[in-house]
Amino acid sequence: MSYTALALLAAAAAVVLDLVVLRTRLLSRRTFWTAYAIVVVFQLVTNGWLTGRDIVSYDEDAIVGARLAYAPVEDLLFGFSLVVQTLSWWVWWGARLNHSGATHHDGRDAHAATRAQRPSTGLPPAP
Repeated sequence: MSYTALALLAAAAAVVLDLVVLRTRLLSRRTFWTAYAIVVVFQLVTNGWLTGRDIVSYDEDAIVGARLAYAPVEDLLFGFSLVVQTLSWWVWWGARLNHSGATHHDGRDAHAATRAQRPSTGLPPAP
């Protein structure tokens, strides 16, 4: 499978994970796209430095051929996939923890009282 096909598959999987599987709907939020724009700038700087200095090279037969900041455009798809998947899981797990009552809405730890009742180990309490 070519790098292009893998990049397209990864991006599609990220979209399905966000919209269908986890239903976090990050892709429909303006804040996601604002944050992603910032990430893309740094991704292009990093990719440009790595590929422009020949630290990383690509087989020309495995990519489309179009490049942005020296790197194949497929790198943007992989970066998109990594960001979407990471943030989707982050939001999904965060919603589960908040829903279970693990934290209060004001940020206080709901389990602090339980930890305080445990026998002392001589170590400071866990954060």
